Amino acid sequence: MGNLLQAIYTATHNSIADVASFYRSKNKINAVGDALEYFIKDIFANTLTETDEKTFSYFGNANNPPDLMLINGGDAIEVKKIESENGQIALNSSYPSAKLFADSPMITSTCRNCENWYERDLIYTIGSIKNNKLSLLWFVYGDCYAASREVYERIRTTIADGVISIPGVDFSKTKELGRANKVDPLGITHLRIRGMWTIEHPNKAYRYLDIDYQANKTLRLFALIREAKYYSFPSEDIARLESSVNSNLSIRNVQLKLPDNPVKQVSAKLISYQI
Repeated sequence: MGNLLQAIYTATHNSIADVASFYRSKNKINAVGDALEYFIKDIFANTLTETDEKTFSYFGNANNPPDLMLINGGDAIEVKKIESENGQIALNSSYPSAKLFADSPMITSTCRNCENWYERDLIYTIGSIKNNKLSLLWFVYGDCYAASREVYERIRTTIADGVISIPGVDFSKTKELGRANKVDPLGITHLRIRGMWTIEHPNKAYRYLDIDYQANKTLRLFALIREAKYYSFPSEDIARLESSVNSNLSIRNVQLKLPDNPVKQVSAKLISYQI
């Protein structure tokens, strides 16, 4: 089963910054935006030079998270592409998730039933691509980035309750925030109420970690993993990555602010690769 440490090892030993040209040469993409998702699939499956989709139990779509799930209860992966290196990340109708749950209304039934599962760790993969070049790639586990789901559900529920309380509104629950029906005298107009969630880019969210961000480098890769998760990976994957540490690749112990309570901290690993 693939994991993040294997993916980082593959990415750092096959530096491919021009991901669009790489996948165009393989006749795999029409749009530049598709290249990042292919790249993420290939580094998790170690298939940059071959085709093997047995690493995954699910491939998603553009409208529902996640984009990928590793087989046998492995991590779920959500891929986000932006052009800037500091812009807010658009999550659209899905609020940030510390974990992915099978009972989430935002996932598809295919995702829910691809394996027997209830909860998975979730990796946000955020790539900055400009002029076809991948310049910055972040891997952040959801439990390092997002609060518990009740924090976001409270906002959803409060907004829905507010609409319901408007006199004369015929409100329907939906997978989004809801819908106000028949708002005009003819009863032919409906209002779809949809959340548009965004989250700060990791470059801003983790500014307090004082990361050695080398702007003059061609490609920068960072990963944040809680220490308990890091040491849950196979020991051979940990040893292989740690033996690769050099002037470009570093693994540093950091203290992260807990997303549910920022006055508390949790031990984590920050992996950096800059060339």
